[in-house]
Amino acid sequence: MNKVYLGNDEIINRIVSSFDKEFFTEPPQYASYRIKYDNCIITIYESKKIMFQGENAGIYAATFFPEKEVILPQCGSDEVGTGDYFGPVCVCACYIDEKIYDSIKQYNIVDSKQLTDAYINKIAPVLIKKVPHSLLILSNRKYNEVIKTNNLNKIKARMHNKCYLNLIDKGYKMPELVVIDDFCGETKYYNYIRYEKNIVRNITFETKAENKYIAVACGAIISRYAFLESMKAMSEQYGVTFPKGAGKQVTEFARNFMKDHDENDLLNVAKYNFKNTEEIL
Repeated sequence: MNKVYLGNDEIINRIVSSFDKEFFTEPPQYASYRIKYDNCIITIYESKKIMFQGENAGIYAATFFPEKEVILPQCGSDEVGTGDYFGPVCVCACYIDEKIYDSIKQYNIVDSKQLTDAYINKIAPVLIKKVPHSLLILSNRKYNEVIKTNNLNKIKARMHNKCYLNLIDKGYKMPELVVIDDFCGETKYYNYIRYEKNIVRNITFETKAENKYIAVACGAIISRYAFLESMKAMSEQYGVTFPKGAGKQVTEFARNFMKDHDENDLLNVAKYNFKNTEEIL
């Protein structure tokens, strides 16, 4: 799929500032930038023509060149930290109506995975003040308790549902459009929370929803900010800088961490059921 638009300096700056440097590649002739991210190639030409190519071209084109009116009011939620060995699981649901949208639409609110940590730290406090939201942070210690009798998707489903219930408790009526960035499908989601006392229903489940719905994007950014702040606090407590992810470098870091700490400390900072634990103990 190819989508081509004529941009301007403002839009070009928005696009360029939305992606970390690692996603920029050598641009072709007569082009100023080329960005490769998540099955999408964005080429920005000197003429200010902007081309989106690839499987997800439509999604990212719509982020910067909305082709339809934003549906308001809307609620949306997303989670962060589920793929990281260190750090908590954070889920945030946001409510946005016309007035709130007008107060934040000038900011670069896109998929948090596209944004640098520096920009997250800058924009999230603004969103926290302006956007009604419910944020839940599941600490590593608590995660390691509940994962014994629940799988990760069930934990996430319960947290998402609780976030929406918290918004209702704050006085916000659920609008017709409530969106979750899909992680398990509608049937499994409601099966996971079937024994909850109160359940928010009529939810829309969509993949890559953070690039389609501003409420989901705000939820992702606030969740990411909470995760980064938690990682910062952990690093200050233990005098080390905990890495993100769950790859080999994280395992090596954990192995070195255990030279000076015990298993109880590991339960405070890591998700014990990850395979990294087996490799270091």
